[in-house]
Amino acid sequence: MPHIVILAGDGIGPEIMEQALAVLARVNQRFELGLTWEHHLLGGCAIDAAGVPLPPATLAAAKAADAILLGAVGGPRWESIERSLRPERGLLAIRAELGLFANLRPALLYPQLAAASTLKPEVVSGLDLLIVRELTGGIYFGQPRGVRILDNGEREGYNTDVYRETEIQRIARVAFDLARLRNRRVLSVDKANVLEVTELWKEVVTEVAKDYPDVQLSHMYVDNAAMQLVRAPKQFDVIVTGNLFGDILSDEAAMLTGSIGMLPSASLDAQGKGMYEPCHGSAPDIAGKDVANPLATILSAAMMLRYTFHQEAAAQAIEHAVGKVLDQGWRTADILSAGTQRVGTREMGAAVVAALE
Repeated sequence: MPHIVILAGDGIGPEIMEQALAVLARVNQRFELGLTWEHHLLGGCAIDAAGVPLPPATLAAAKAADAILLGAVGGPRWESIERSLRPERGLLAIRAELGLFANLRPALLYPQLAAASTLKPEVVSGLDLLIVRELTGGIYFGQPRGVRILDNGEREGYNTDVYRETEIQRIARVAFDLARLRNRRVLSVDKANVLEVTELWKEVVTEVAKDYPDVQLSHMYVDNAAMQLVRAPKQFDVIVTGNLFGDILSDEAAMLTGSIGMLPSASLDAQGKGMYEPCHGSAPDIAGKDVANPLATILSAAMMLRYTFHQEAAAQAIEHAVGKVLDQGWRTADILSAGTQRVGTREMGAAVVAALE
């Protein structure tokens, strides 16, 4: 039977996960998917319980599972501990251990939320782009790294941005394959005029493009891409880039949709096994207050059904239910606008479950 590991994590993670699982349970029953799941610890809650952000039991369970659904990790209470033991290191470690190299972050604006974006509706209405971010290489994982003391006693921090040709090739192929399912356009983002590592990135992506003559490839420097995302975001279809640039640009793209609380993500290995999570963080300032938006986590579950379990009808049912709830005017605080009804985390989740009926 298809098996999922649930990592609710920290902050708002447990409460948004509760709603996502309620939706998943309803879809599991309706479509007779046979899904099973079990809970494990990752992040700050794992540090509190086991002393490390990624306990061996969690990693073993994640490796054995067919997919992982994650809430959020981290928070200020763990920021003073040794860097290698902080919650975020557990997240980086599980991505690396599972080989989750391809991060898919869609930025899709529901038409009901056009007024919630900080940009003019005519700029963002109809927005539908996908950022494909390389997730297990680049400056986040490169060695050497650290902080050292120079001869004069001054401290110096250093990191290494490194990509191998094969790493670039495989993420480029993911982007081109996905573009074939969309509008057949790929933009590769780099800083090849300054950084040799991204000069290689540009060269390799261009070489891979020869195997996809039906897909249009273009290139853009990351600073220009950041500007174009807020100037004319609908010009983009699929954007492929490295770990650092993808981290920044995907959060920027998220805000075009009105709230980062609306956006899911997928991190896939070479066989399509994935870890699915909302794009937002743990938001400890609102944890336990029943105000967090659970829709990104619910939509992450839909992505899981689509990309790992190939249950397109079930995935679409969740997405349509979310659209129906938005049509009915229900809004959490982050997407509230004039003429809509504010609801809490639990009420929003219950509304999606009801819409699935």
